Amino acid sequence: MKRELTCIVCPIGCTLSVDIVDGNVESVSGNACPRGKKYAETECISPVRVLTTTVRSAEGVLVSVRTDKAIPKEKLFEAMKIINNARPHLPIRIGDVIIEDVFGARAVATKNVEISE
Repeated sequence: MKRELTCIVCPIGCTLSVDIVDGNVESVSGNACPRGKKYAETECISPVRVLTTTVRSAEGVLVSVRTDKAIPKEKLFEAMKIINNARPHLPIRIGDVIIEDVFGARAVATKNVEISE
């Protein structure tokens, strides 16, 4: 099977051609750097994504969060359920860990949020 991808690792956006045989990547072409090859292999065999979303604080304020590393793409909806059940308390600082384990990643705040008077 042949699969065409656009690499998203850097701004070049190489068009990658990936040959997959029996569920394994046999070859990758079109990449301008080794990162493109690694991206194609991961994307075809076990795709991962960094999840960026919001969580509602105990005080009712939306707080932007993201996972600190990529998680399996097929776990994104389950991860959203986990994150949606969290209710952190304000104030929150950038980098505060909101959830310690979301499929091997931590959900961290991406914005400072203060308590409103």
